[in-house]
Amino acid sequence: MTTARLDSLTDVRGLRVGHHTDTRRPTGVTVVLTPDGAVAGVDVRGAAPGTRETELLSPLNAVETVHAVMLAGGSAFGLDAAGGVMRWLDERGHGVQVGPARVPIVPAAILFDLWIGDQTIRPDAASGYAACEAASDAPVAQGNVGAGTGCAVGKLFGIGRAMRGGLGSASVTVDGITVGALVAVNAIGDVVDPMTGQVIAGARTPDGGALFGTMHALLRGEVPAPLQVGAATTLGIVATDAVLTKAQANKIAQMAHDGFARAINPVHTMTDGDTIFALATGAAGRSANVTLLGALAAEVMATAIVRAMRAATALPGLPTANDIRPTIAPTNT
Repeated sequence: MTTARLDSLTDVRGLRVGHHTDTRRPTGVTVVLTPDGAVAGVDVRGAAPGTRETELLSPLNAVETVHAVMLAGGSAFGLDAAGGVMRWLDERGHGVQVGPARVPIVPAAILFDLWIGDQTIRPDAASGYAACEAASDAPVAQGNVGAGTGCAVGKLFGIGRAMRGGLGSASVTVDGITVGALVAVNAIGDVVDPMTGQVIAGARTPDGGALFGTMHALLRGEVPAPLQVGAATTLGIVATDAVLTKAQANKIAQMAHDGFARAINPVHTMTDGDTIFALATGAAGRSANVTLLGALAAEVMATAIVRAMRAATALPGLPTANDIRPTIAPTNT
């Protein structure tokens, strides 16, 4: 396995990534553009998802390709931003031909980041359009940008003991095929570095000065107060330049959730809407072993999650993984 040229989702040929970060409060939009079309799949594991056009990605359904995937903050309000992505694509003639019209296909998902600042400020169609305008094939900006702007992690014991989340990206190339990942980490659980087994960001002790270790606490019998459904969510995109079918893309999205499970604990909860999209541009001109691609997708996803934590910047009351010493995560009871 070799690191790709940029070690970023944009190593996958045929993709461009853009962010719009709202300076009025921490929120934003990230868009992955595939103007020439890409085969897509999705796997939703969290119990509180906010999505659009995910059912279209089933192998049973008709449309084969998408033209962008959008991730946004703002909870369900943020789905409005996809309208701006559609307008940008429509103005440039991208979409599926349906009778006299071309209709851009833009699957999307949102996360809950309304904890901080004026919650009436959330991504809208103008935000989605701006993210498209900013898109390029340069290395993906990481940290608190785009959909990662308002992210927080470790919220099982309350937002007052949480830490800053963010957006990360990574990629690898194996046998001439590239697999990349992009993720906005806004989990209810802690983030664990799979390489060390250490919790690097998450719930803090009551005094706020150290990592609490959510699973340590749960195993000791410390039960958190009930949380509101949909108060978190981690969103990811994995992509490859291999040629895939919709069924294969869906399988790779499913396998990529193993990367979530390696780096977030607990994950796929009742308060998370955890969702991963998979894209295949086919730019490599050949197919590849789906098991290999899925395994690589999980690996780069876990790496991207850790990078998101390392690239985050602190806010008052929300320190980052760079501010607090990590703690060892438990492996069993």
